[in-house]
Amino acid sequence: MTAADVSAVVSVQEPGAVLGLADVFSQDEHPFPREAIAERWLREIDLPGTDCFVVGRDDAVAGFAATRGDELLHFGIAVEHWGTGLATLAHDDVLDHLRGGRVTQARLRVFTGNGRGRRFYEKHGWRPTGERSRSSFAPCPELLGYARHL
Repeated sequence: MTAADVSAVVSVQEPGAVLGLADVFSQDEHPFPREAIAERWLREIDLPGTDCFVVGRDDAVAGFAATRGDELLHFGIAVEHWGTGLATLAHDDVLDHLRGGRVTQARLRVFTGNGRGRRFYEKHGWRPTGERSRSSFAPCPELLGYARHL
């Protein structure tokens, strides 16, 4: 991912977040923070040790991912590609990237209220660790830690 990709990535991320996180972030009270998310991507692209990726499909942005060390920081696929298998392919590529960095145990955090995301990760071998934290985005919902052996 480059800075030039950020607008397209956020345009893919927003509908998925609004739909997939409807039980976590009420759009009436806490609308998708488009500018803050774009700024975060721009910071992370330039952050040493953080790798940001675009998932492409038919010459268009169809998803995104980011890793730092042993952590899968961000992962998402465009709503129109949900259920097509693209998420599994992209997920497997991200895990290969982590393995290439000699990671043997990966981790991630997912919103407690993100049932779709939790089912996806559990289907792909991730297991809850019991670790809990809070998002920095209002209303600061709970995040659950997951881990997966690579």
